[in-house]
Amino acid sequence: EPLDNYDNVIRFLELVNHKDGLSIGYRHISLSTCGVVPGIGKLAEEELPITLSISLHAVTDEKRSEIMPVNRKWNIDALLKACADYYRKTSRRISFEYTLLAGKNDSEEEARALAALLKRYMRGMPIHVNLIRVNEVKERAFVRGDAESVRRFADVLNRNGVNATVRRRLGSDIDGACGQLRRRHGKGATE
Repeated sequence: EPLDNYDNVIRFLELVNHKDGLSIGYRHISLSTCGVVPGIGKLAEEELPITLSISLHAVTDEKRSEIMPVNRKWNIDALLKACADYYRKTSRRISFEYTLLAGKNDSEEEARALAALLKRYMRGMPIHVNLIRVNEVKERAFVRGDAESVRRFADVLNRNGVNATVRRRLGSDIDGACGQLRRRHGKGATE
């Protein structure tokens, strides 16, 4: 989690942006977070024109806490209020990452609820929802839905005024895709 290593992340961003570093413009940089609310507030004060990417993945606290335990500390209400404050201070679009889990958060009803939730908190602010088909790992029971259900979810969001796209899948064949990072020991063992 980048915001748990705040000072070093800020230093890294400065180095990457600096003309003697990689000279990458801040507007070309996204910072992903699971939703460390105090860190989002602190980052907003920096007024760096970077895109904030929030791992949301659910529309209710009960479901998000099950998927992402960080929600027990900073719930959806606190997270989305911090996102709105971030936009007001930086004028930068916020991207919401939403991993679709078959039978858990991928229904059209969930898509309508997500659209309503984001419109309520982020009214008039430029946002984008990046839909991700879950990359399965054998240690978790999460199952990838079919491409048609993902397309329907995206269509519901777009019809309800929330810009959404489906992320291209890369690296899942070698367990190197989003959500698949973990440590292995020995032959086929996973920790």
